[in-house]
Amino acid sequence: MASYDYPLNERIRTLLRVEDLFAKVFYHIEASHEQQHHVALLTLLQILDVIDRADFKLDILQELDRQKTTLRLLIGNPVIATDILSSTLASIESAAEALRSDPSKLGQILRTNEWLMSIKQRAGILGGICEFDVPSYHYWLGLGEARRKQDLQTWLAPLIPLQKAVVLLLRILRGSGASTELVAVNGVYQQMLFGTKPAQMLKIELDKKLSCFPEVSANKYAINIRFNTLDCTQKPQKHDETVNFTLTLCNF
Repeated sequence: MASYDYPLNERIRTLLRVEDLFAKVFYHIEASHEQQHHVALLTLLQILDVIDRADFKLDILQELDRQKTTLRLLIGNPVIATDILSSTLASIESAAEALRSDPSKLGQILRTNEWLMSIKQRAGILGGICEFDVPSYHYWLGLGEARRKQDLQTWLAPLIPLQKAVVLLLRILRGSGASTELVAVNGVYQQMLFGTKPAQMLKIELDKKLSCFPEVSANKYAINIRFNTLDCTQKPQKHDETVNFTLTLCNF
C-alpha cells in the first residue's frame, strides 16, 4: 500500500519534516561515496534550520508529558494490551529523559562549530560549496569513508534524542485514529468533520498499482481529497476513475 500523511497544523507539519530529514541523513551516512556524505551533511544542517525555534524542544517535552498522562489513564483497561502500553510508556519516559539531560538549545553544540557554520552559510548560496569556495570542505570530503562517517555520526549524536522523540510521537499519532475504507467517485472525495476535537493529520492509503496520488485541502470543518495522475510531461491531471482508499483521521 502507498501511504500519504497530510498534516493539518504547523506543529505536525514540523514533526513530519524533521522525521523526513532524519531518515535522509541516516540513509546517506550509511553510504560510502563522498557525494552521499555531502548530502548527509547538508541535510543535517537543514535540520538545524527546522528546529531553530527556541521553544521547539519545550513543545516536544510537553507533548511527551501529555501523552504519558493520557496513556497512564488506560492502565488496567481490559481492552488495552498491557505489554504494548507498558512499552510505550517506557519509551516516552526514555525519550523525555534523554531530551532533558541536555539543558542547552537543540543542536547548540553544532552551532558553536565555526567550520560547520561556515559550510551552512555557503550552502545557502546556489553553487556556493565549490572547491574554490571552501577548500577545507573538499579536503574533508577526500579524507576517506571511515573518517567522514565518524565525523557525521559525531555531529548527529546530539540530535538523536530529538529524532527518537519525534518518531515516537508520530508513531502514537499515526496509531491514534480508526481507519475507514472509502471510495472517491471520479477521483473526488469530500467529508464534513464533526466533533469538538479536530484531526491533526490525515493518513491516506491506496494500492500502489493505482496510477494516481491524492492531493488534500482541509480545515476543521471539511476534508476535500482529489486524486490526480502524472505523466511527468505536464502538470498533474485529474484522475477521473473511481479510487478505493483508506482514510485515517489521526489525533493525539
